[in-house]
Parts: sequence; structure tokens; C-alpha cells
Amino acid sequence: MRGQPIDTLTIGSAALILFTAYFIRGISGFGSGLVAIPLLAHFLPLQFVVPWVLVLDFSASLALGIRRQDRRAIRWDEIGWLLPTTLVGLLLGIFLLVNLPKPPLLIGLGLFVMAFGIRSLLYLHGDRSISRWWSLPAGITGGTVGGMFGTGGPPYVIYLSHRIHDKLQLRATFSGLFFIDGGLRVIIFTLTGLLSQDAMLLACLLGLGVMAFGLYAGHRVHLGITQAQMTRIIGALLLGSGLSLLVKAFAG
Repeated sequence: MRGQPIDTLTIGSAALILFTAYFIRGISGFGSGLVAIPLLAHFLPLQFVVPWVLVLDFSASLALGIRRQDRRAIRWDEIGWLLPTTLVGLLLGIFLLVNLPKPPLLIGLGLFVMAFGIRSLLYLHGDRSISRWWSLPAGITGGTVGGMFGTGGPPYVIYLSHRIHDKLQLRATFSGLFFIDGGLRVIIFTLTGLLSQDAMLLACLLGLGVMAFGLYAGHRVHLGITQAQMTRIIGALLLGSGLSLLVKAFAG
């Protein structure tokens, strides 16, 4: 972003993407980073987009909070197993974000988003119990992807959905883990200078207003569709945005 003027079209496109992402989160409770980051990466550097959306996502989590009933249902034992490798993955992912050139970053993000898009489109969800040792690859994968692309939630979701079968505990544990993960990334991004880039403060201030409006609109709107249908809609959007990132990366 240093020395690059931001035109009106870019600002308008970013605002529309952010509104759509948080509108979807307001309806479904998830998906803001997965939707916003690959679309924003078409015209803004990933090194700027990832910390920017992190601030907005973390602010949304703070605003929504964790209800007292949910706090009591958090499975801290499961979170405790994920955190050590998550921290290792975060450090690795942020190192790669800062040091890798643009094309490999876009290709990696495109492939990851497409993979999760296909999973969502086909609504592939299982509940078979798995060993707690799967927390090791889940933590390091989620941390690495979260550090590089700001979208590390899917590996955690897949792992925890095979470990926790009570819906209240599962939702509460997701919320607790994402809050801690977001806080860790805010600290690391601050220490590495990613949150002190030119225009970052202004982008965050403007983005917070769009984020709040999107969440409010999403909470107020009732589309009359099921969670499975919403998941498939998000999957189709992710598949298209991931494919377009690959085209952009290979086209140079």
C-alpha cells in the first residue's frame, strides 16, 4: 500500500465485498474472512488484506461476544490441545505471508478456498469420532493458513466437529477458539509491523462501519433458507473466487 493511491472504484469494491462478507456472517454465523479475503486479494496486496480483515473479524467477535451459557459450554480441554501447534503454525504462516512473492500466495489461497468451497458445496459433514492426536495437524494447518491467509477456521471446524457432538458445546468451543486465535494473530501482526502499514488505520476505521452495517443487516434479514442451503451458496461463491484467483496468479 505504500505510495499507491487508492481510487474510488477500489474503495467502492472493497466496501461492497466487506458488506457482503459480514452480511453472510450475520445470517450464518461464519464465513466473513473466507468470503472477503480472496475477493479483496484481486486488487489489494494480501499482506495488507489479511491483517485488515483480521482486525474487522476480531472486532466483530468482540461485539458479538460469547454468551454466558456458551462460555460454560466451552470445551477448554479440546482448545488446550490445539493451541500449541496453532501458535507454531501462526508464526510459520506469518513468516510466509511476509516473505513469499505474490503468485505463490495467490495460488495457495485460491487452492485452499476452492477446496473448502467444494466441501461446502457438496455439504460434506461427518460426525465420526477421531483421535485427539489429530489436533496436532489440525492446529498447525489452521495456524499456518490463518497466518498466511486469515482463513484458518476450516481445519479447526473439521477437527472439532469430529471430537464434539453436542451442538451447544461445539458452537461455544468454536467461538472460544476463534477468539483466542484472533487475539494471538493481532499480537503477532502488531509485533511484525503488519498492522502499522500506511492507510491501515484509516482502512480499519472505515471498514468497521461497513462491517457493523453488514452484521446488522444479516441479523435482521430472514431469507427462508436452511443452514445447508446457505452453506452451499457460500461454497459456490468460494469456488468461483478461488478459481478466479488461480487465473489471476497464472495470468501474472
